[in-house]
Amino acid sequence: MTGLIKRETMGAQLASLLRGAILSGEFEPGEPVTETALALRFGVSRGPMREAMRHLVDEGLLVTVPYTGTRVLQLTSTDIEDIYSMRICLEVFAFEQIWERRDEAFRQSLMVRHAALLKAIDARDDIRSIDAELDLHGLAYEVCGNGILLSSWSGIRARLQLYWAAHHRAHGITGPKRESHDDYVRFALGDSRERMKEEIRDHMRRGLDKTMAFVFSIEAVKAKSNRREK
Repeated sequence: MTGLIKRETMGAQLASLLRGAILSGEFEPGEPVTETALALRFGVSRGPMREAMRHLVDEGLLVTVPYTGTRVLQLTSTDIEDIYSMRICLEVFAFEQIWERRDEAFRQSLMVRHAALLKAIDARDDIRSIDAELDLHGLAYEVCGNGILLSSWSGIRARLQLYWAAHHRAHGITGPKRESHDDYVRFALGDSRERMKEEIRDHMRRGLDKTMAFVFSIEAVKAKSNRREK
């Protein structure tokens, strides 16, 4: 496999491969991972593998605990509640900042990203549809031009990828419903800032309810398993 990876971008390409393996379920949430085992798996030396793991730690897909090691991010209901409450605040703020600056370029970009999402959904490509959905939501952050805001969004994006990928696998889902972002796009291009803010809150709450139900089911299974072990 080493020969397939360009040396000058080996760390970044390994990060992409590892990210794909995590999102596809080859590594489960909470599963320990080691530099040595991953280097052997991907057929590379430990140096670039270490760099790739740092990339995913920065993204939030991997978590390093001192004296314990590195593991795939664990799914918890508390994390999800925190992320969705933050998402509402961040996205509302982003649209507040860009509302008067929406122009034809913004409209075109939003439509292109929505079309990419629909194409991924129609292709039943779950990982690509998750990326496309996050790209659609990410446009407001990018246009805003606020570095701290964009950094905050980047920090929760990887976590959302993991939650949604695990949820979709568990329920045999391949992406969101085709019409799920029609209102979001319509109001984002509309005349009412307040209606767009309402849509963001409603849209996020719908996503939160579905994701929380899934994670609660995981936590219930784990709690039952722990009781049996005792």
